[in-house]
Amino acid sequence: MSYHNPFTPPRKSATFDDHTLAEIRRAAATGIYDIRGAGTKRKVPHFDDLLFLGASISRYPLEGYREKCDTTVVLGSRFAKKPITLKTPITIAGMSFGALSGNAKEALGRGATLAGTSTTTGDGGMTDEERGHSQTLVYQYLPSRYGMNPKDLRRADAIEVVVGQGAKPGGGGMLLGQKISDRVAHMRNLPKGIDQRSACRHPDWTGPDDLEIKLMELREITDWEKPIYVKVGGARPYYDTALAVKAGADVVVLDGMQGGTAATQDVFIENVGMPTLACIRPAVQALQDLGMHRKVQLIISGGIRSGADVAKALALGADAVAIGTAALVALGDNDPRWEEEYQKLGTTAGAYDDWHEGKDPAGITTQDPELAARLDPVAAGRRLANYLKVMTLEAQTIARACGKNHLHNLEPEDLCALTMEAAAMAQIPLAGTNWYPGKGGY
Repeated sequence: MSYHNPFTPPRKSATFDDHTLAEIRRAAATGIYDIRGAGTKRKVPHFDDLLFLGASISRYPLEGYREKCDTTVVLGSRFAKKPITLKTPITIAGMSFGALSGNAKEALGRGATLAGTSTTTGDGGMTDEERGHSQTLVYQYLPSRYGMNPKDLRRADAIEVVVGQGAKPGGGGMLLGQKISDRVAHMRNLPKGIDQRSACRHPDWTGPDDLEIKLMELREITDWEKPIYVKVGGARPYYDTALAVKAGADVVVLDGMQGGTAATQDVFIENVGMPTLACIRPAVQALQDLGMHRKVQLIISGGIRSGADVAKALALGADAVAIGTAALVALGDNDPRWEEEYQKLGTTAGAYDDWHEGKDPAGITTQDPELAARLDPVAAGRRLANYLKVMTLEAQTIARACGKNHLHNLEPEDLCALTMEAAAMAQIPLAGTNWYPGKGGY
């Protein structure tokens, strides 16, 4: 005979929680895996687990109203004849036309230009609107080669060879048929309305020696003018950074698992890669071991949200950061004004991650002409520029408080960690100590 204690509420399993149970039932009913965007939703150590140590007696702060704090950054000074100079170290990550609407791509270009920074094409080629409204445009060169041609390589201000992304290191991208419009199909040389999956590796090279040859080809095509970036997903950052440098990269872009604009399998997003915070120090160490820190620039992306995140990434040794999801939110994605329509899609503002379905009420991650027309690229570009301005001002505020007259003067000594995990990943002492896991002594 069983007896249930009426004073004890029913207990749910921590392993088989509501989400896990729902996923089991969905998989059993459909026989297909779940696809989504928006990056990992699990909680992992992040920049919130670090704090800055402001100046007092032992350090001298700068007066914000009188003393300057420089924010400029030069990218690609290693080999390129025409390196890029940006007013702020916050750039816009690659998000393709196809994944995003034409208006959204134009808005990103407008906003980046107003803020004095760069934007990036993403997979799928370069649109005339994007090139026309982007003062500084980075052209992504991906395994798919969609839209790739020498003319656009020369029209770009820099070239980013994409080896991997944080949301799916080792995996290719997805673009469902409902987003492959006539124009997208033409640019990608694909049949209209048919699901597309990008290759996970480049077709003409298999290792770092081949990559070196490829980078040389790109330099010759562009007369050695354009900086060449190499982008890798956060998996083995020390070795990937070292090999990218040895292959001849001017800039290394490192994307942690909080990078979220790519659509892929949910199981991939949640279980492959490393947190952004864990990626930075090994990459910086590789650059230092090669004597190339600050000579080859390091751009960090994946979950950057505020000026504090920017300042922490730079203090750990990065030269710049890139934002994707945050930029879409600044344009107007996941806005509560569309709550009623998000609910009709079975979700809510702030949780909408089915970007691949092309039904975005905000008109950003869609190719539906009526939905895309909802986004005013001029107004959205201004919102993005405002957001970038605020992030830059926030980073300056923190730098001044630490006594720095340039964001790049921030250093690990300016930080402390709140958790053992963050301390170990960033190699930053726990608050109130001079120790982090792996360091001898206490």
